[in-house]
Amino acid sequence: MTGFDKTQAALAHVGYIADAELSACIELAQALNKPVLLEGEAGVGKTGLAQALAQSMDTELVRLQCFEGLDASAALYDWNYPRQLLAARQQSEAAALEANESGLFSEAYLLERPLLRAIRQREPCVLLIDEIDRADEEFEAFLLELLSDFQVTVPELGTLRAHSHPRVILTSNGTRELSDALRRRCLYYFIDYPDAALELDIVKARLPSIGDNLAKQAVALVQSLRGDDLVKVPGVAETVDWCAALLGLGVVSLEGDRDRVRQSFVCLLKTRADQSVLTDQRLAELLDASAST
Repeated sequence: MTGFDKTQAALAHVGYIADAELSACIELAQALNKPVLLEGEAGVGKTGLAQALAQSMDTELVRLQCFEGLDASAALYDWNYPRQLLAARQQSEAAALEANESGLFSEAYLLERPLLRAIRQREPCVLLIDEIDRADEEFEAFLLELLSDFQVTVPELGTLRAHSHPRVILTSNGTRELSDALRRRCLYYFIDYPDAALELDIVKARLPSIGDNLAKQAVALVQSLRGDDLVKVPGVAETVDWCAALLGLGVVSLEGDRDRVRQSFVCLLKTRADQSVLTDQRLAELLDASAST
C-alpha cells in the first residue's frame, strides 16, 4: 500500500471519504512540510477534512476561525493584562518599573491564541485556518512568516520557533481572491461537489444504518437538485443531514411518504427563494427521477 493509499484508508477509517487526488495532496503536504489550501463551496467537506485528519493522527485540532478585522491579538497572542496589573500593584513602584521591563512581559503572562498554541505543541497537531478569505490582506501578510518558517515574532520576547511543525489546512469559500504570496506557500486542492458514487460512499460512511435503497434515492435526488437555479446549492453536509433526518422520521423510501419528505427539505434548502423552487410539480419530478435509480 502506497503512502497515498494509507492516507486515504486512514481518513476512511474515521468516516471521511476522500478521492485519490485529495489523499495524494494531503500526503505530499506532509512530505514537503507544506500547508494545504482547500477551496470549494460551503458544505463540500473542507473543514471536515481537517477534523478527520486530526482524528486519524490521534492529535489535537487547533482551529482559527477567520473573520473581517482579525488581528494578531485574536490569532496569535495577547497579554494577560489583569494579572500584570495585579502583579505590579503587589510590588513597590521601583520594583514594578523594573518588572515592567522584564518580568511583566514574560511568558508567564502570555495568552496563547490559536496560531501560537499550534506551533508550541510538543507533538504535531493539525492547525485549521478556516475561511481565510473572510480575513483581510493584512492578515494574510501576517501569516506568511508562520507558513514559511513556522515561527512567529513577539516583540517583547523575540522570535518563537515551532517545537513541532503542525499540519496546516487553510480553507476558502472563494468570497475574495487570495494573494499570490499565500498561494505560493501552499499546496492547492479544489474540492468540488462529489459525483453520485462518491457521495453515496460518504453517506454510507457517515450513516451506517441507512438502507441502500434510501441512500441511493437520496443521493440521486440531491444530484438532480444541484442542477436547479438555487441561491445556496446543498453541499455534502446538507445531504448527510437530510439523510439523518429521513432516518429520524422513519422514512425507508422517498416514494413512501411525500409529505414527510417535503417537510424534511428544510435540511437541504436554506433560503426562502430556494424553498419556493420546490413546487409540487418539481418535487414530483425529483422523486420520480430518484425512484428510477
